[in-house]
Amino acid sequence: MVRTGHAAASASAAIPELPYAPPPGVTAPGLEVLTLSELRARGGLRLSDPQRPDFHQLFAVESGTLRQSVDFTEHATGPGGWLWVRPGQVQQYTDPHGAEGSLVLFRPAFPDPATAAAVGLDEASDAVARQPGDRHARAVGFALDHLRFEFAAEWQPPARGTHEDVLRHLLAVLLRRLVSTPGAHGTEAAQPPDAFRRFRAAVEADFARTRRVADYARALGYSPRTLSRATRAAVGLGAKEFVDRRVVLEAKRLLAHTDRSAARIGTALGFADATNFAKFFHQRTGATPGAFRASVRS
Repeated sequence: MVRTGHAAASASAAIPELPYAPPPGVTAPGLEVLTLSELRARGGLRLSDPQRPDFHQLFAVESGTLRQSVDFTEHATGPGGWLWVRPGQVQQYTDPHGAEGSLVLFRPAFPDPATAAAVGLDEASDAVARQPGDRHARAVGFALDHLRFEFAAEWQPPARGTHEDVLRHLLAVLLRRLVSTPGAHGTEAAQPPDAFRRFRAAVEADFARTRRVADYARALGYSPRTLSRATRAAVGLGAKEFVDRRVVLEAKRLLAHTDRSAARIGTALGFADATNFAKFFHQRTGATPGAFRASVRS
């Protein structure tokens, strides 16, 4: 049975993600603002290796070009550009030294519930790229400057709770401003149909348990045809293709970020044996699991 309220346990429960570890002295343990130079200077961090953080990363580039792969899609973020990388995504820096700017890190639970709902914090799974212009650029720039200033401000122990509240409100302003700016091509993203939003949440919870659209339709109270129509309207794919792509993405993430064998990954993703998993993966990517892992790690 499809369960829509929980993450896919068999696929993700044992995924070793990179946890957020704030440096000493940070008074709001769920949020940090730093420069890209400070990120590069941190010891023990190999930025060229595949990483899968369990926290949000909001990059704001001021000069140069930040080149990185997010879920195996290349991004080149230039001056004035923003890139929001979500928890659980696999990222890899192609050129970590090519840009200067700021990075806002925050845990999923740090924003207030109203902000989380308004910006789709629990719904979105793709990286969000923005290149604000004119008034939008000034608005998000002021929001980042204020957040950066308050993060660096010294608050005495009795007021540290207030400090965290202030940072939470300022992060809310920044996130709301950012998602309200036009996208990479200057257009606002259309709100997807409710049927697709529910289907997407169900797939996120249960893609490792079932790849059958009929199972999701039965659990959600829709017909398979309705789900396919809604999915095609939202993302240009049929419902079955949407489910299969989510499984392939998780397989790629696990192959890139863990040392598990292809057989173990296939089992975690609900395949009866390693042969079926390898065939499924090869048909949809053109590569064997081993060849894909080698290409990412090279």
